[in-house]
Amino acid sequence: MLDKIALTLLIIGGINWGLVGIFQFDLVAFIFGGQTGILSRIIYIVVCLSAIWCVSLLFKDAQPVKRITEH
Repeated sequence: MLDKIALTLLIIGGINWGLVGIFQFDLVAFIFGGQTGILSRIIYIVVCLSAIWCVSLLFKDAQPVKRITEH
């Protein structure tokens, strides 16, 4: 579950960076009161921590999905 939350936050952060790169518009800063606002900084930190967590996913062994079959 933590993996999915981290990945979702990372996707949101990536979309925000895309908006910054394409339109020079920081949605997080717009919503939460500027880049130096405390809420914006918290969001940036949480997205950063999510990115660091997702790096660990690169080194996890994939576990096969067990399927239940009916006879």
